[in-house]
Amino acid sequence: MTKVDQFESIFRSALKDSFEYRPIEFRSVLVVADRPEKDLKDYTGTLKQFLAVLGPDVAWSHFHSKTTSTAVDLLDAVKKAKPDLICTYRNLNSAAWHLPYSLGEHLDVLVQKTEAPVLVLPHPELKAYDHAMKDTTDVMAMTDHMTNSHTLVNYAVAFTQTDGTVYLSHIEDDAVFERYIDAISKIPDIETDMAREEIRARLLKDPADYIESCAGVLKEHKLPLKVKSITGFGHHVSEYRKHIEKKNIDLLVMNSKDDDQLAMHGLVYPLAIELREIPLLLL
Repeated sequence: MTKVDQFESIFRSALKDSFEYRPIEFRSVLVVADRPEKDLKDYTGTLKQFLAVLGPDVAWSHFHSKTTSTAVDLLDAVKKAKPDLICTYRNLNSAAWHLPYSLGEHLDVLVQKTEAPVLVLPHPELKAYDHAMKDTTDVMAMTDHMTNSHTLVNYAVAFTQTDGTVYLSHIEDDAVFERYIDAISKIPDIETDMAREEIRARLLKDPADYIESCAGVLKEHKLPLKVKSITGFGHHVSEYRKHIEKKNIDLLVMNSKDDDQLAMHGLVYPLAIELREIPLLLL
């Protein structure tokens, strides 16, 4: 390594991303459901209790998605309402709610085609976790790149109630890591054990530093909540399920859109499919 390369590496390793806090305000919420219209009032009451953190001044409206309603009808309703938040549940207008293989056609389109975040709730007929849908004491933000995730963190903070805890998480895929280490082990000029330890530490240091920055900035703004860090290696779905169950997470916040494709972000979709027992906020 030349002295120039060495200097550049030292300089780049010293750079840290700093969190930018921006409060999120909610003026209106649109509830979308295919339940009988007479049940919408009770269902909305449950949501208001669950989302008490949004405050008492939020305007609530409804769209009754009938069996004849199409995804286009749903998008038109959202366009007309212009909500700051959309609340609905997985497998909307689908008889396949008991099959754990998709979010359903309507929800797939809704999440990708609307600018407002979508709160995906457990299906009313599905057994959710006992603590789910009661409050937002414990909220987790998830990403595979926990740096410069300002919007993600700001939304997680906005949904965490007073004296609650926001968990900022970053899990590296251990299978992918081992594949790269295996390739490195076949390059004679690189010492494999040293590369394993240094790359592993480097991959976790950046998100850990960013989470520390988040905690510091939120403390400066005197927000009444705790910030806890979750970083590590493992299989994404099993690791997140483990943390969600152990910490009784009430809401998981994820970035669903990918600028490079029409489909949902590659990591988010399998998590959204399998984590059916708690609410998910898809941005």
